[in-house]
Amino acid sequence: MNTIFKNYIIFWATQSFSQLGSAMTSFALIIWTYEQTGAALSVSLLSLFTYVPYIIVSIFAGTFIDRANKKRILAIADTCAACCSVIIFVLFSCHMLKIEYVYILNMIIGFMNAFQSPAESVVIGLLIPKDKLKQASGLDSFSSNLITIVSPMLATALVSIWNIGIVVVFDLLTFAFAIFSLIFMVHVTEDIEVTEESGAFRGFKEGLSFLQKHKEIWCIIITMSFINFFSRLTYENILSPMILARSGGSEISLGIVNAAIGGAGIIGGIFVTALTKKIDAVSMIYIPMIFSFFCGDLLMGIGNNTIIWCIAGIAASFPIPFIFAGQRIILYRVVPRNIQGRIFAVRNAIQFSSIPIGILLGGLLADYIFEPFMLQKGMIASVLGSLVGNEQGSGMAVMFLCTGILGAVGSMIAFHLPTIKKMKNKYF
Repeated sequence: MNTIFKNYIIFWATQSFSQLGSAMTSFALIIWTYEQTGAALSVSLLSLFTYVPYIIVSIFAGTFIDRANKKRILAIADTCAACCSVIIFVLFSCHMLKIEYVYILNMIIGFMNAFQSPAESVVIGLLIPKDKLKQASGLDSFSSNLITIVSPMLATALVSIWNIGIVVVFDLLTFAFAIFSLIFMVHVTEDIEVTEESGAFRGFKEGLSFLQKHKEIWCIIITMSFINFFSRLTYENILSPMILARSGGSEISLGIVNAAIGGAGIIGGIFVTALTKKIDAVSMIYIPMIFSFFCGDLLMGIGNNTIIWCIAGIAASFPIPFIFAGQRIILYRVVPRNIQGRIFAVRNAIQFSSIPIGILLGGLLADYIFEPFMLQKGMIASVLGSLVGNEQGSGMAVMFLCTGILGAVGSMIAFHLPTIKKMKNKYF
Protein backbone atom coordinates (compact mmCIF):
# COMPACT_ATOMS: atom_id res chain seq x y z
CA MET A 1 0.00 0.00 0.00
CA ASN A 2 1.22 3.49 -0.85
CA THR A 3 2.90 5.08 2.21
CA ILE A 4 0.94 8.31 1.78
CA PHE A 5 -2.31 6.36 1.54
CA LYS A 6 -1.39 4.51 4.76
CA ASN A 7 -1.09 7.94 6.36
CA TYR A 8 -4.61 8.70 5.16
CA ILE A 9 -5.91 5.40 6.56
CA ILE A 10 -4.61 6.35 10.02
CA PHE A 11 -6.21 9.79 9.71
CA TRP A 12 -9.52 8.34 8.47
CA ALA A 13 -9.72 5.63 11.14
CA THR A 14 -8.90 7.87 14.12
CA GLN A 15 -11.13 10.73 12.97
CA SER A 16 -13.99 8.29 12.35
CA PHE A 17 -13.59 6.95 15.88
CA SER A 18 -13.76 10.49 17.23
CA GLN A 19 -16.83 11.21 15.09
CA LEU A 20 -18.50 8.15 16.61
CA GLY A 21 -18.09 9.64 20.07
CA SER A 22 -19.41 13.02 18.92
CA ALA A 23 -22.40 11.39 17.21
CA MET A 24 -23.23 9.45 20.37
CA THR A 25 -23.18 12.63 22.44
CA SER A 26 -25.41 14.38 19.88
CA PHE A 27 -27.92 11.52 19.95
CA ALA A 28 -27.89 11.38 23.74
CA LEU A 29 -28.66 15.11 23.80
CA ILE A 30 -31.54 14.55 21.36
CA ILE A 31 -33.00 11.99 23.77
CA TRP A 32 -32.48 14.33 26.72
CA THR A 33 -33.96 17.32 24.90
CA TYR A 34 -37.08 15.45 23.80
CA GLU A 35 -37.56 14.11 27.33
CA GLN A 36 -37.38 17.66 28.67
CA THR A 37 -39.82 19.23 26.21
CA GLY A 38 -41.74 16.54 24.35
CA ALA A 39 -41.57 18.81 21.28
CA ALA A 40 -40.05 17.85 17.92
CA LEU A 41 -39.24 21.50 17.20
CA SER A 42 -36.83 21.64 20.14
CA VAL A 43 -34.94 18.70 18.62
CA SER A 44 -34.85 20.37 15.19
CA LEU A 45 -33.40 23.48 16.80
CA LEU A 46 -30.38 21.44 17.93
CA SER A 47 -29.41 21.02 14.28
CA LEU A 48 -30.45 24.55 13.38
CA PHE A 49 -28.16 26.14 15.98
CA THR A 50 -25.28 24.04 14.66
CA TYR A 51 -25.74 24.76 10.96
CA VAL A 52 -26.50 28.50 11.03
CA PRO A 53 -23.12 29.62 12.52
CA TYR A 54 -21.42 26.98 10.35
CA ILE A 55 -22.84 28.57 7.20
CA ILE A 56 -22.22 32.17 8.28
CA VAL A 57 -18.62 31.61 9.39
CA SER A 58 -17.82 29.61 6.23
CA ILE A 59 -18.27 32.83 4.25
CA PHE A 60 -14.96 34.25 5.51
CA ALA A 61 -13.07 31.21 6.87
CA GLY A 62 -11.51 30.09 3.58
CA THR A 63 -8.56 32.46 3.28
CA PHE A 64 -7.56 31.87 6.90
CA ILE A 65 -7.61 28.10 6.30
CA ASP A 66 -5.38 28.41 3.23
CA ARG A 67 -2.82 30.46 5.19
CA ALA A 68 -2.87 28.48 8.43
CA ASN A 69 -1.49 25.09 9.41
CA LYS A 70 -4.29 22.60 8.70
CA LYS A 71 -3.35 20.12 11.42
CA ARG A 72 -3.35 22.95 13.95
CA ILE A 73 -6.84 24.02 12.84
CA LEU A 74 -8.11 20.46 13.23
CA ALA A 75 -6.49 20.11 16.65
CA ILE A 76 -7.95 23.41 17.92
CA ALA A 77 -11.42 22.65 16.53
CA ASP A 78 -11.43 19.15 18.06
CA THR A 79 -10.25 20.57 21.38
CA CYS A 80 -13.02 23.18 21.42
CA ALA A 81 -15.61 20.48 20.71
CA ALA A 82 -14.15 18.43 23.57
CA CYS A 83 -14.38 21.44 25.89
CA CYS A 84 -18.06 21.76 25.00
CA SER A 85 -18.51 18.10 25.95
CA VAL A 86 -16.75 18.74 29.26
CA ILE A 87 -19.10 21.65 29.97
CA ILE A 88 -22.11 19.43 29.21
CA PHE A 89 -20.75 16.75 31.54
CA VAL A 90 -20.18 19.23 34.38
CA LEU A 91 -23.58 20.91 33.99
CA PHE A 92 -25.39 17.59 33.79
CA SER A 93 -23.53 16.20 36.82
CA CYS A 94 -24.46 19.33 38.80
CA HIS A 95 -28.11 19.14 37.60
CA MET A 96 -27.69 22.53 35.94
CA LEU A 97 -27.97 21.52 32.28
CA LYS A 98 -30.60 23.51 30.38
CA ILE A 99 -31.73 23.36 26.77
CA GLU A 100 -30.59 26.95 26.25
CA TYR A 101 -27.06 25.97 27.23
CA VAL A 102 -27.09 23.07 24.76
CA TYR A 103 -28.16 25.44 21.97
CA ILE A 104 -25.29 27.81 22.81
CA LEU A 105 -22.76 24.97 22.88
CA ASN A 106 -24.08 23.72 19.53
CA MET A 107 -23.49 27.19 18.11
CA ILE A 108 -19.87 27.04 19.29
CA ILE A 109 -19.45 23.61 17.71
CA GLY A 110 -20.97 24.89 14.46
CA PHE A 111 -18.58 27.85 14.54
CA MET A 112 -15.55 25.58 14.90
CA ASN A 113 -16.85 23.13 12.28
CA ALA A 114 -16.75 25.97 9.74
CA PHE A 115 -12.96 25.90 10.08
CA GLN A 116 -12.56 22.18 10.70
CA SER A 117 -14.53 20.83 7.73
CA PRO A 118 -12.68 22.65 4.90
CA ALA A 119 -9.34 22.15 6.68
CA GLU A 120 -10.05 18.43 6.86
CA SER A 121 -10.97 18.41 3.16
CA VAL A 122 -7.62 20.02 2.31
CA VAL A 123 -5.73 17.52 4.49
CA ILE A 124 -7.53 14.64 2.79
CA GLY A 125 -6.49 16.06 -0.58
CA LEU A 126 -2.87 16.18 0.59
CA LEU A 127 -2.95 12.61 1.90
CA ILE A 128 -4.75 10.85 -0.97
CA PRO A 129 -3.03 10.02 -4.27
CA LYS A 130 -5.30 10.99 -7.15
CA ASP A 131 -5.73 7.36 -8.21
CA LYS A 132 -7.15 6.55 -4.75
CA LEU A 133 -9.89 9.19 -4.64
CA LYS A 134 -12.72 6.71 -5.25
CA GLN A 135 -11.43 4.30 -2.61
CA ALA A 136 -11.02 7.07 -0.05
CA SER A 137 -14.52 8.37 -0.71
CA GLY A 138 -15.86 4.84 -0.33
CA LEU A 139 -14.11 4.47 3.02
CA ASP A 140 -15.55 7.79 4.15
CA SER A 141 -19.08 6.72 3.18
CA PHE A 142 -18.55 3.37 4.89
CA SER A 143 -17.52 4.96 8.19
CA SER A 144 -20.18 7.70 8.16
CA ASN A 145 -22.98 5.19 7.54
CA LEU A 146 -21.57 2.80 10.13
CA ILE A 147 -21.57 5.67 12.63
CA THR A 148 -25.18 6.47 11.65
CA ILE A 149 -26.19 2.91 12.57
CA VAL A 150 -24.00 2.29 15.60
CA SER A 151 -24.08 5.66 17.42
CA PRO A 152 -27.84 5.64 18.29
CA MET A 153 -27.65 2.04 19.52
CA LEU A 154 -24.55 2.61 21.66
CA ALA A 155 -25.79 5.95 22.99
CA THR A 156 -29.20 4.50 23.90
CA ALA A 157 -27.60 1.48 25.59
CA LEU A 158 -25.21 3.62 27.65
CA VAL A 159 -27.92 6.11 28.62
CA SER A 160 -30.23 3.30 29.74
CA ILE A 161 -27.44 1.66 31.78
CA TRP A 162 -26.13 4.89 33.29
CA ASN A 163 -26.90 8.39 31.95
CA ILE A 164 -25.68 11.05 29.51
CA GLY A 165 -22.49 11.42 31.56
CA ILE A 166 -21.07 8.06 30.50
CA VAL A 167 -21.71 8.89 26.83
CA VAL A 168 -19.80 12.16 27.17
CA VAL A 169 -16.92 10.33 28.89
CA PHE A 170 -16.73 7.94 25.93
CA ASP A 171 -16.78 10.94 23.58
CA LEU A 172 -13.83 12.47 25.42
CA LEU A 173 -11.88 9.21 25.24
CA THR A 174 -12.35 9.05 21.47
CA PHE A 175 -11.22 12.68 21.27
CA ALA A 176 -8.05 11.92 23.23
CA PHE A 177 -7.24 9.00 20.92
CA ALA A 178 -7.88 11.08 17.77
CA ILE A 179 -5.93 14.14 18.91
CA PHE A 180 -2.93 11.99 19.90
CA SER A 181 -2.96 10.29 16.50
CA LEU A 182 -3.37 13.59 14.67
CA ILE A 183 -0.39 15.19 16.42
CA PHE A 184 2.04 12.26 16.56
CA MET A 185 1.01 9.78 13.83
CA VAL A 186 -0.44 11.74 10.91
CA HIS A 187 2.20 13.50 8.82
CA VAL A 188 0.97 16.23 6.48
CA THR A 189 3.38 18.02 4.14
CA GLU A 190 2.21 21.57 3.47
CA ASP A 191 4.38 23.40 0.97
CA ILE A 192 1.70 25.89 0.02
CA GLU A 193 2.42 29.58 -0.42
CA VAL A 194 -0.47 32.00 -0.32
CA THR A 195 -0.20 35.64 -1.36
CA GLU A 196 -0.94 38.21 1.30
CA GLU A 197 -4.47 39.58 1.15
CA SER A 198 -6.78 41.59 3.35
CA GLY A 199 -10.45 41.69 4.12
CA ALA A 200 -12.63 39.12 5.89
CA PHE A 201 -14.73 38.43 2.80
CA ARG A 202 -11.87 38.45 0.29
CA GLY A 203 -11.56 34.68 0.33
CA PHE A 204 -15.29 34.22 -0.19
CA LYS A 205 -15.25 36.61 -3.16
CA GLU A 206 -12.29 34.76 -4.65
CA GLY A 207 -14.11 31.48 -4.14
CA LEU A 208 -17.17 32.79 -5.95
CA SER A 209 -14.96 34.14 -8.73
CA PHE A 210 -13.36 30.72 -9.13
CA LEU A 211 -16.77 29.07 -9.33
CA GLN A 212 -17.91 31.55 -11.96
CA LYS A 213 -14.97 30.48 -14.10
CA HIS A 214 -15.63 26.79 -13.43
CA LYS A 215 -19.36 26.51 -13.92
CA GLU A 216 -19.27 22.72 -13.75
CA ILE A 217 -18.21 22.96 -10.08
CA TRP A 218 -20.95 25.50 -9.47
CA CYS A 219 -23.56 23.15 -10.99
CA ILE A 220 -22.38 20.28 -8.79
CA ILE A 221 -22.51 22.43 -5.63
CA ILE A 222 -26.07 23.54 -6.43
CA THR A 223 -26.98 19.91 -7.12
CA MET A 224 -25.63 18.80 -3.74
CA SER A 225 -27.47 21.66 -2.06
CA PHE A 226 -30.58 20.34 -3.79
CA ILE A 227 -29.98 16.88 -2.22
CA ASN A 228 -29.33 18.36 1.22
CA PHE A 229 -32.60 20.27 1.10
CA PHE A 230 -34.71 17.24 0.21
CA SER A 231 -32.93 14.93 2.65
CA ARG A 232 -33.65 17.31 5.54
CA LEU A 233 -37.17 17.96 4.26
CA THR A 234 -38.12 14.27 4.35
CA TYR A 235 -35.61 11.55 5.26
CA GLU A 236 -33.90 13.25 8.18
CA ASN A 237 -36.95 15.19 9.31
CA ILE A 238 -40.25 13.34 8.84
CA LEU A 239 -39.19 9.75 8.07
CA SER A 240 -39.41 8.68 11.71
CA PRO A 241 -42.82 10.26 12.47
CA MET A 242 -44.20 8.97 9.14
CA ILE A 243 -43.21 5.37 9.84
CA LEU A 244 -44.42 5.58 13.43
CA ALA A 245 -47.76 7.01 12.28
CA ARG A 246 -48.26 4.49 9.45
CA SER A 247 -47.05 1.47 11.43
CA GLY A 248 -49.21 2.05 14.48
CA GLY A 249 -46.34 3.44 16.54
CA SER A 250 -44.02 0.47 15.98
CA GLU A 251 -40.53 1.45 17.11
CA ILE A 252 -39.31 -1.94 15.88
CA SER A 253 -40.33 -1.06 12.32
CA LEU A 254 -38.58 2.28 12.62
CA GLY A 255 -35.41 0.63 13.89
CA ILE A 256 -35.41 -1.95 11.10
CA VAL A 257 -35.90 0.71 8.41
CA ASN A 258 -33.13 2.92 9.82
CA ALA A 259 -30.81 -0.11 9.98
CA ALA A 260 -31.60 -0.92 6.34
CA ILE A 261 -30.83 2.66 5.30
CA GLY A 262 -27.53 2.72 7.16
CA GLY A 263 -26.59 -0.78 6.01
CA ALA A 264 -27.22 0.11 2.38
CA GLY A 265 -24.96 3.14 2.77
CA ILE A 266 -22.21 0.92 4.19
CA ILE A 267 -22.52 -1.56 1.32
CA GLY A 268 -22.52 1.33 -1.17
CA GLY A 269 -19.32 2.63 0.41
CA ILE A 270 -17.71 -0.81 0.10
CA PHE A 271 -18.72 -1.01 -3.57
CA VAL A 272 -17.19 2.41 -4.27
CA THR A 273 -13.99 1.44 -2.45
CA ALA A 274 -13.69 -1.80 -4.44
CA LEU A 275 -14.67 -0.23 -7.76
CA THR A 276 -11.97 -0.80 -10.37
CA LYS A 277 -13.89 -0.08 -13.57
CA LYS A 278 -13.47 3.45 -14.87
CA ILE A 279 -16.69 5.45 -14.62
CA ASP A 280 -16.85 9.12 -15.46
CA ALA A 281 -17.37 11.18 -12.33
CA VAL A 282 -20.37 13.08 -13.73
CA SER A 283 -22.34 9.88 -14.37
CA MET A 284 -21.25 8.71 -10.92
CA ILE A 285 -23.06 11.74 -9.47
CA TYR A 286 -26.24 12.07 -11.50
CA ILE A 287 -27.31 8.54 -12.46
CA PRO A 288 -27.28 7.30 -8.83
CA MET A 289 -29.00 10.55 -7.82
CA ILE A 290 -31.87 9.95 -10.27
CA PHE A 291 -32.18 6.36 -9.06
CA SER A 292 -32.15 7.40 -5.39
CA PHE A 293 -34.94 9.93 -5.80
CA PHE A 294 -37.09 7.94 -8.19
CA CYS A 295 -36.84 4.50 -6.59
CA GLY A 296 -36.17 5.52 -3.00
CA ASP A 297 -38.43 8.48 -2.25
CA LEU A 298 -41.38 7.36 -4.40
CA LEU A 299 -41.38 3.85 -2.95
CA MET A 300 -41.01 5.22 0.57
CA GLY A 301 -44.17 7.30 0.07
CA ILE A 302 -46.21 4.53 -1.52
CA GLY A 303 -45.02 1.89 0.95
CA ASN A 304 -47.29 0.79 3.78
CA ASN A 305 -45.24 -1.89 5.55
CA THR A 306 -41.75 -2.45 6.92
CA ILE A 307 -40.53 -4.60 4.02
CA ILE A 308 -41.37 -2.00 1.36
CA TRP A 309 -39.92 0.81 3.49
CA CYS A 310 -36.68 -1.18 3.86
CA ILE A 311 -36.47 -1.71 0.09
CA ALA A 312 -37.12 2.01 -0.42
CA GLY A 313 -34.47 2.95 2.14
CA ILE A 314 -31.92 0.67 0.45
CA ALA A 315 -32.74 2.16 -2.97
CA ALA A 316 -32.32 5.68 -1.58
CA SER A 317 -29.17 5.09 0.48
CA PHE A 318 -27.04 2.70 -1.60
CA PRO A 319 -26.35 5.28 -4.40
CA ILE A 320 -25.28 8.08 -2.03
CA PRO A 321 -21.59 7.00 -1.68
CA PHE A 322 -21.27 7.05 -5.49
CA ILE A 323 -22.62 10.61 -5.57
CA PHE A 324 -20.12 11.81 -2.97
CA ALA A 325 -17.25 9.97 -4.67
CA GLY A 326 -18.00 11.64 -8.02
CA GLN A 327 -18.10 15.07 -6.39
CA ARG A 328 -14.83 14.47 -4.57
CA ILE A 329 -13.04 13.31 -7.73
CA ILE A 330 -14.03 16.45 -9.64
CA LEU A 331 -13.28 18.87 -6.81
CA TYR A 332 -9.79 17.54 -6.07
CA ARG A 333 -8.85 17.41 -9.74
CA VAL A 334 -10.08 20.91 -10.58
CA VAL A 335 -9.35 23.01 -7.48
CA PRO A 336 -5.65 23.97 -7.04
CA ARG A 337 -4.26 22.99 -3.64
CA ASN A 338 -3.24 26.51 -2.70
CA ILE A 339 -6.87 27.73 -2.76
CA GLN A 340 -8.69 24.58 -1.66
CA GLY A 341 -9.40 26.01 1.79
CA ARG A 342 -11.39 28.97 0.50
CA ILE A 343 -13.10 26.96 -2.26
CA PHE A 344 -14.21 24.25 0.17
CA ALA A 345 -15.36 26.92 2.64
CA VAL A 346 -17.47 28.60 -0.06
CA ARG A 347 -18.72 25.18 -1.15
CA ASN A 348 -19.79 24.40 2.40
CA ALA A 349 -21.54 27.74 2.87
CA ILE A 350 -23.59 27.27 -0.31
CA GLN A 351 -24.04 23.51 -0.23
CA PHE A 352 -25.23 23.39 3.38
CA SER A 353 -27.29 26.59 3.35
CA SER A 354 -30.33 24.56 2.29
CA ILE A 355 -30.14 22.33 5.39
CA PRO A 356 -31.67 24.69 8.00
CA ILE A 357 -34.37 25.63 5.46
CA GLY A 358 -35.23 21.96 4.97
CA ILE A 359 -35.18 21.29 8.72
CA LEU A 360 -37.70 24.04 9.48
CA LEU A 361 -39.81 23.71 6.35
CA GLY A 362 -40.24 19.94 6.55
CA GLY A 363 -41.90 19.96 9.95
CA LEU A 364 -44.08 22.96 9.13
CA LEU A 365 -45.28 21.47 5.82
CA ALA A 366 -46.06 18.13 7.45
CA ASP A 367 -47.93 19.50 10.47
CA TYR A 368 -49.81 22.40 8.94
CA ILE A 369 -50.31 21.59 5.23
CA PHE A 370 -49.89 17.99 4.05
CA GLU A 371 -51.24 16.09 7.05
CA PRO A 372 -54.43 18.20 7.43
CA PHE A 373 -54.92 18.19 3.65
CA MET A 374 -54.83 14.38 3.37
CA LEU A 375 -57.30 13.92 6.23
CA GLN A 376 -60.01 15.92 4.45
CA LYS A 377 -62.28 14.51 1.75
CA GLY A 378 -61.38 16.63 -1.27
CA MET A 379 -60.99 15.19 -4.75
CA ILE A 380 -57.19 15.60 -4.90
CA ALA A 381 -56.83 14.12 -1.42
CA SER A 382 -58.93 11.13 -2.50
CA VAL A 383 -56.81 10.55 -5.61
CA LEU A 384 -53.59 10.74 -3.62
CA GLY A 385 -55.22 8.61 -0.95
CA SER A 386 -55.57 5.79 -3.44
CA LEU A 387 -51.76 5.68 -3.47
CA VAL A 388 -50.86 6.42 0.13
CA GLY A 389 -54.09 6.12 2.10
CA ASN A 390 -55.98 8.75 4.08
CA GLU A 391 -54.85 8.03 7.61
CA GLN A 392 -52.29 9.56 9.96
CA GLY A 393 -48.95 9.83 8.18
CA SER A 394 -50.45 10.00 4.67
CA GLY A 395 -49.55 13.67 4.31
CA MET A 396 -45.90 12.93 5.07
CA ALA A 397 -46.05 10.06 2.56
CA VAL A 398 -47.22 12.54 -0.09
CA MET A 399 -44.19 14.70 0.76
CA PHE A 400 -41.98 11.73 -0.16
CA LEU A 401 -43.84 11.43 -3.46
CA CYS A 402 -43.15 15.12 -4.12
CA THR A 403 -39.43 14.88 -3.31
CA GLY A 404 -39.17 11.72 -5.41
CA ILE A 405 -40.69 13.33 -8.49
CA LEU A 406 -39.08 16.75 -8.10
CA GLY A 407 -35.71 15.27 -7.17
CA ALA A 408 -35.62 12.82 -10.07
CA VAL A 409 -36.77 15.40 -12.63
CA GLY A 410 -34.36 18.02 -11.27
CA SER A 411 -31.46 15.54 -11.42
CA MET A 412 -32.33 14.60 -15.01
CA ILE A 413 -32.42 18.26 -16.03
CA ALA A 414 -29.05 18.91 -14.34
CA PHE A 415 -27.50 15.84 -16.00
CA HIS A 416 -28.47 17.17 -19.44
CA LEU A 417 -27.32 20.75 -18.90
CA PRO A 418 -24.74 21.77 -21.54
CA THR A 419 -22.19 22.60 -18.83
CA ILE A 420 -22.58 19.15 -17.28
CA LYS A 421 -22.58 17.29 -20.60
CA LYS A 422 -19.28 18.92 -21.61
CA MET A 423 -17.45 17.35 -18.69
CA LYS A 424 -19.21 13.96 -18.85
CA ASN A 425 -16.16 12.14 -20.24
CA LYS A 426 -13.57 14.44 -18.74
CA TYR A 427 -13.14 13.19 -15.16
CA PHE A 428 -12.32 9.56 -14.42
